[in-house]
Formats: sequence, structure tokens, C-alpha cells
Amino acid sequence: MPTDETAARTTSEISTAERRCVLQYEIRVDGHLGSRWADWFDGLSLTNEDDGTSLISGPVVDQAALHGLLAKLRDLGIPLVSVIQLSVDAPAEPAELPDLRNSQSSHNPSGATS
Repeated sequence: MPTDETAARTTSEISTAERRCVLQYEIRVDGHLGSRWADWFDGLSLTNEDDGTSLISGPVVDQAALHGLLAKLRDLGIPLVSVIQLSVDAPAEPAELPDLRNSQSSHNPSGATS
């Protein structure tokens, strides 16, 4: 259970050793945010994507800090698109998934026979 002191610290105030235990998140919001917004997100990285969204990413100390960040977005009226918890060794960009739309399978989920 985090102490009040731990919960009150921002992401930018945690040590390198503590960062190894802190989960990484990618929070995607609708629209592009100007660089002036970066200070509002406690040292997390802010990247405007080509698809018209902004990606806020980096370490979040605990669930209370995550909920605080999400509440801040809500209070600012910034539409949330997604929240992804990355594994500790995850690359910054998610791996591309294989396209299974055209794969042939002998599995028939309906149980019908031909």
C-alpha cells in the first residue's frame, strides 16, 4: 500500500530504481495537444500522431496516479481514446499483429458441416 508521501509524488520525482518497478502506460486522446500541455502531465512524454490523436506515455507510479491523470483529462474535456498498460520490456511501439482476415482455417465455430 503506497504511503501518502508516495502517492503525492509526480512521475518526474521518482528515482531510476523506482522506475524499474513502475508500470508504463500509453494514454491516447483525441486531437493534437500543443507542447504547452506537457507540463500538465507530470513529466510524461507527449507525442502528436499522424492519425489526429495525441499519445501521452511514460511511467505512472501507481493506480492513484493513473486515476488522477485520467481525471485531469476528463476535467479538461479531452476525449479519451485508449489506455494501454505496457509490460516492463515492451517496446514503445506495439508489435504489428498478423492479418488473420484471409487465413484459411478448418475450424468451423458454428458447427455446421459442408
